[in-house]
Amino acid sequence: MLRNYMTTAWRNLTRNKLYSILNISGLAIGMAVAMLISFWVWDELHFNRYHHNHAKLAQLMRTYRGNDGALTTEQASCIPVAAVLRNQYRGDFKNVAAASWNFGHVLAVADKRIGASGLWAEASFPEMFSFKMRAGNINALNDPSAVLLSASLAQSLFGNETAIGKTIRFDNKDDFRVAGVYEDLPRNTTFYETRLLLPWKKYITTSEWIRKAVADWDEQSFQVFAELVEGADMNAVSRKIEQVVMAHKAIKKEQEQAGLFPMDRWHLYSEFENGRSVGGAIRFVYLFSVIGVFVLLLAGINFMNLSTARSEQRAKEVGVRKTIGSGRVQLIRQFLAESVLTTFFSFLLAVLLVLLAMPLFNALADKQLLFPRHSIGFWVAAVGFMMITGLVSGTYPAFYLSRFRPVKVLKGRFMEGKAASLPRKVLVVLQFSFSIALIIGSMIVFKQIRYAKDRPVNYRKEGLITVQMNTPDLYGHYDALRNELLATGAVANMAASSSPTIDVFSFSNRFEWSGKAPDLLPTFGIIGVTADFGSTIGWSIKEGRNFFGNVPADTLSVILNEAAVKQIGGTEQMVGRELRHNDRVYTVVGVVKDMVMTSPYAPPVPTVFMNNPDWANVITVAIKQGAPLHTALGKIEAVFKKYNPHAPFDYAFNDEIYARKFAVERRIGRLSALFTALAVFISCLGVFGLAAFTAEQRKKEVSLRKVMGASVYQLWRLLSAEFFLLVLIACFIAIPFAWYYLHQWLQQYAYRTNLPFWIFLLSGAGALLLTIFTVSFQAIKTALTSPAKALRSE
Repeated sequence: MLRNYMTTAWRNLTRNKLYSILNISGLAIGMAVAMLISFWVWDELHFNRYHHNHAKLAQLMRTYRGNDGALTTEQASCIPVAAVLRNQYRGDFKNVAAASWNFGHVLAVADKRIGASGLWAEASFPEMFSFKMRAGNINALNDPSAVLLSASLAQSLFGNETAIGKTIRFDNKDDFRVAGVYEDLPRNTTFYETRLLLPWKKYITTSEWIRKAVADWDEQSFQVFAELVEGADMNAVSRKIEQVVMAHKAIKKEQEQAGLFPMDRWHLYSEFENGRSVGGAIRFVYLFSVIGVFVLLLAGINFMNLSTARSEQRAKEVGVRKTIGSGRVQLIRQFLAESVLTTFFSFLLAVLLVLLAMPLFNALADKQLLFPRHSIGFWVAAVGFMMITGLVSGTYPAFYLSRFRPVKVLKGRFMEGKAASLPRKVLVVLQFSFSIALIIGSMIVFKQIRYAKDRPVNYRKEGLITVQMNTPDLYGHYDALRNELLATGAVANMAASSSPTIDVFSFSNRFEWSGKAPDLLPTFGIIGVTADFGSTIGWSIKEGRNFFGNVPADTLSVILNEAAVKQIGGTEQMVGRELRHNDRVYTVVGVVKDMVMTSPYAPPVPTVFMNNPDWANVITVAIKQGAPLHTALGKIEAVFKKYNPHAPFDYAFNDEIYARKFAVERRIGRLSALFTALAVFISCLGVFGLAAFTAEQRKKEVSLRKVMGASVYQLWRLLSAEFFLLVLIACFIAIPFAWYYLHQWLQQYAYRTNLPFWIFLLSGAGALLLTIFTVSFQAIKTALTSPAKALRSE
């Protein structure tokens, strides 16, 4: 019986090639999109699951009252809290480890020099995060002269030789012994870019400020990670340690709470509001999950529409089969068998499409997804998915076609008036409603990105390069280095600072000023700069002046940005006012326009610029406008090589670093545009199939009208009007729906674009034009057909 069903199904597929191709290709594209999205969602939901103890791992967070009066939560912690958690709460924590942030370093072996990012961490860190060792000892960081390398970094440094026991030169100032090599972490982990782990015992001796920070409860410049004991409740322990920092602060002006942020939430729920985790990347998981489901539904709708549209051709078959004894159940099985067979072919094509599209999709999504061809679970899920899709897609046609009464069918009166086509019309409206909403959404995403990119940054964007001072060779030669760079003729200026132009690394809430409310503890970004910083980056002075060069008294001068002025408040002139910080009194000598230094979507950070070259660890070079870039970089590299011969010339263009700040939104926009295009294509496939059916169904009517004198335009309008009306209805449904949800989405950005009416109008008009174009091919083809050819059977 099953063989008979499949044989009949195959004959029907091959007999109606156009409909079969449309059905199979439409379903295949829908399935391929659903598969790609499911791989992406799975990867996102399993972020950090590489670490064996991920459910018990957490990062210590601090929550305090921010500049705007709301609670602010951040990752930065102080060093001494790690020892207190480890010793006084040993019943709750199995391991606690302090760590630095990821920084770039220069590693040298003989004449080979490589730049790599790594962090300093306490000895328990690798075991806490279940780093998988290829060789060596996972606890080796107890030795202040030991280092752990990733497998790829070890390969780059030593080739196929054994790395264990070898010595590497670190930042041209220290020698470390390779004590272990660990497996590279996958991309969907927080520490993916960490290529080496360095000993904490050595780190706390590297500079005076870090030595002081070991016992300073106010120096919040580090990270602290914890692993709970088996069976401990994360929320209960988090509440238990809320006051662990405040209990040890000598001056309790600032109220601060500590808390644990579970590792399983780091990636998807990284946004905080008033001290609570409120979301983050999880919104994109929901978004693409909905898109995947709807794209698959669009393909299913196409299948149902095309199957029911062919009911006239299949109706007589149903009537004859019922007359000779076929029951309704047998007919339902037959039509479901056809649906499942179509779905099977669609699935095979979908798998091929996914394999071909995977490299492009990975590039767009910035992922390393692999097709799970060896996963039994995937294939079981895929077969189940295919069967469910086939049965669901074929259910309506099966029950619709099998209910025809033989007497009416064989007399040619099986249709039940306009109601027979109503389900198809509803489904077409649903298809285009979703497609139009996606078009609008994609356009708004790109408009928001463009809006943020066009935001005035108030400093020179092009021609600035940043060079990290990651070896001691660059320190102490500032004037000589600057003079030689200027002498090349390719450099307009050079400056050094403690943060690059596109970020703020340090913050402080220890500023005091006359008239400041006693309970106010605002946080300011703080950047130490050389006197040439402003003229190098081209900031805009609003009041006052730049720093003077080589004037010792100017070391107690500061320049504020507009956001800092607003934070300080007051109606008096800012230039000339005094600020106190760490028992030193500074004078405000200038105010600059707000610069976009952090997120281009966020308000500017209140920032204080101090004339303090001793803090500088970043060099900014301004290339002369009009200078050939390749030639200029060659000359700049030669100067840096002279003063820093033991390190590669690693530089970054500031405008490129700034452009990376749009990476997430840009990826979401590209993926949305891709899925939108596919959704629209699937919808157009369905309309094309329905137009072909309608043209075939009304061929004799069109021929008669043509004989009676109707023009091609009149016949085209006759065949296209219904589809035009359906898409117009879809516009009226999609536009308010899209406006509401896009309005909600834009609220997460402090700097956001508007929702102009022309985008909604253009999206609707585009959908209408696509529909007309799709339908016109069949309509004009039918209108140009010779009437004699269509009427000769009469």
